[in-house]
Amino acid sequence: SQCPWGAAKGAAMSCSLADVMSEQLAKELQLEEEEESAAFPERAAVAEGPFVTGENIDTSSDLMLAQMLQMEFDREYDAQLRREEKKFNGDSKVSISFENYRKVHPFDSDSSEDEVDWQDTRHDPYRADKPTTTPKKGFIGKGKDITTKHDEVVCGRKNTARMENFAPEFQVGDGIGMDLKLSNQVFNALKQHAYSEERRSARLHEKKEHSTAEKAVDPKTRLLLYKMVNSGMLETITGCISTGKESVVFHAYGGNTNEEDKVIPPECAIKVFKTTLNEFKNRDKYIKDDYRFKDRFSKLNPRKIIRMWAEKEMHNLTRMQNAGIPCPQVVILKKHVLVMSFIGQDQAPAPKLKDVKLSSEDMKKAYYQVLHMMQQLYKECNLVHADLSEYNMLWHEGKVVWLIDVSQSVEPTHPHGLEFLFRDCRNVSQFFQKGGVTEALNERELFNAVSNLNITADNEVDFQAEIEALEKMNEDHVQKHGKKVSAFPGDGDPPVCGE
Repeated sequence: SQCPWGAAKGAAMSCSLADVMSEQLAKELQLEEEEESAAFPERAAVAEGPFVTGENIDTSSDLMLAQMLQMEFDREYDAQLRREEKKFNGDSKVSISFENYRKVHPFDSDSSEDEVDWQDTRHDPYRADKPTTTPKKGFIGKGKDITTKHDEVVCGRKNTARMENFAPEFQVGDGIGMDLKLSNQVFNALKQHAYSEERRSARLHEKKEHSTAEKAVDPKTRLLLYKMVNSGMLETITGCISTGKESVVFHAYGGNTNEEDKVIPPECAIKVFKTTLNEFKNRDKYIKDDYRFKDRFSKLNPRKIIRMWAEKEMHNLTRMQNAGIPCPQVVILKKHVLVMSFIGQDQAPAPKLKDVKLSSEDMKKAYYQVLHMMQQLYKECNLVHADLSEYNMLWHEGKVVWLIDVSQSVEPTHPHGLEFLFRDCRNVSQFFQKGGVTEALNERELFNAVSNLNITADNEVDFQAEIEALEKMNEDHVQKHGKKVSAFPGDGDPPVCGE
């Protein structure tokens, strides 16, 4: 037999047309083909089979010729696939089949014209069929083989099919293809879970789109800022300079206004109150008992509460500015956006009192400024800061203490006003005593110096008890007479809360 790895034959010499048409040459070529088939039996096997030839079918049609060539190609492809399968499996006990990749199919010329491509129909051959429903009568079969609509297997398959109606985010897998049977209890639990996840995702998306987050604003707030810039009141908004539990502060350069009596500062601070109350839900006590806002307070509308916070800070700053207390100047209030003058220079805010290192002389000067401002705030403005500390006092231009963040400030007639004042006195006393100010009063002495109530108590517990008694007496007086006046005894009675 001829060796397939033998030396290659030389190139055949060209011959004339008469030699090509001779029968002797045809016989020689046929003998060579038979010898080659004997050398390569696998290749010869490919040619075996009911090959469609011109003897038994009309080959005048181009379509028929194409189908014949395609079937021949498919047979060769399948033979190659069998060789690869045999080589891949070898002597392994576990074999891999390539049957799904074969292309040879029985050819029926009579039915080929009636075939319809499955892509032109709604039926997907690669998709498992859904379970058939029971007829209207509620059962199928007869006698012992009767099956009702309450059958466990039938209900399980129906529940598996119903899972496809869940939200697209809820991955259910190919339960129909695996013939999964879900009980009613499991299906109901999955359905409730999918519904809850869908609602939670919607809530998170809505919160992200409609709430003022850290260093970011929601679309409504962004629209307010755009209007301020487009109207010319603000020239440009540079960026965020401070964040807190309840607000975000941005820096902006002031523009011009059409109002003659209003002057826009060269640099402005835009305080945007966050429209979510998660960070300070416990702060409603600062506003719900404030007589200026008590009738308007509502827990059911968080956005209105936020606007009330911004309005409250505007009123408090106006009072402080009229009394001559160093504080930001109010420019305009739009819903929950408050525009004020900027305490600082060239986009650099004035440092907080806790961040600056003052000399003993400057620390002493700052203490007396704070003491004077607390007395002014209580007597002239009829306010208690309620959150006074070194974090809410700025050291501007190296000589003046400025007060900021007065949205939580309340009047002394507030049911907890004196408690807030005592807390402020404690923060101020502790800070300046640690700063080396020997003249700094302790919290009880500072409280009496600011309020002139002259409470005498040997210890802090008795002192706070007397404060609570005064607050209770004042609250009973207000409820009895229905007036917003204080019943505090002494020369330092706060004036009537007339707003």
